[in-house]
Amino acid sequence: MAVTVMQRYELKYLLSGEQTEYLREKLKGHMEVDQYGKSSIASLYYDTPTYQLIRTSVEKPLFKEKIRLRSYGIATDSSPVFLELKRKAYGIVYKRRVETTIPLVHKFFSGEGDICAPGQINKEITTFRDHYKTLVPACLIIYDRTAYFEPGGDLRLTVDEDPRYRTDDLTLTKSMDGISLLDPGYTVLEIKVQQAIPLWLSAILAEGNITKGSFSKYGEAYRRQLVKAQII
Repeated sequence: MAVTVMQRYELKYLLSGEQTEYLREKLKGHMEVDQYGKSSIASLYYDTPTYQLIRTSVEKPLFKEKIRLRSYGIATDSSPVFLELKRKAYGIVYKRRVETTIPLVHKFFSGEGDICAPGQINKEITTFRDHYKTLVPACLIIYDRTAYFEPGGDLRLTVDEDPRYRTDDLTLTKSMDGISLLDPGYTVLEIKVQQAIPLWLSAILAEGNITKGSFSKYGEAYRRQLVKAQII
C-alpha cells in the first residue's frame, strides 16, 4: 500500500462567490484542474475524549498536530482510505500519509497492532497513537474540492466548496451530508507550495483583494459545538 510524505507551506484564504469565480477565470493558462475534477472528500478526525488535539490547535501554537482518516467519496470496508498524520511547525506543514482500509484502522485505534505499512511512517503514526493513548472519532468534515496543479511546477491549489461537518454518525461509509460551515457561495482556498508563491499568482490575489486568513474546518466545527453547548 502507498505511503506518502509531504512537506510544504499551506496558505488559506476565505473567498466570496465573486472572488471564487474571479480566481477560476484568472487561473486559466497558469494552472490546470487535476484528473479528478471536482470531488467530494470526507475527513474523519480522531481526538482524545477531552478534545486535546483541537483545543491545542485553536490556540494557534507554533507546533500543532492532528490525525484524520480520509476518503474520496463514500467508502466501503474494502475501498482504500488514507490515514494522515499532519503536523505544522513554524508555518511548515509536514504530512505522513498511508493507504489502508477501515477495518484495519478500527483495529489500529483499538491498539491491535500497526496500521498496514512497514518502516518509519508506520512508526511515527503508531508513536502518535500511543502517546495520546485513547483516540476516538470526534468530527467528520466534508467538502467538495476542485484541485489545480501547475504543469512542470510544485504549486498546488485547492478550492473547497460547501465545507460541512457532523459530530454524530461518524463513519465514512454512509453519506456526505453535514451542517454547512460557511454562508452559501463562500469557499476555502488553499495554496500549497514548497517555496514562495509565484509572482503571477501574487498579482492575481492582490488584484482580486484576496488576503490570507485563518480558517480551520475542524476548528470552526469545534467552536460551533461549544456555542451549541453554551460553553462559549
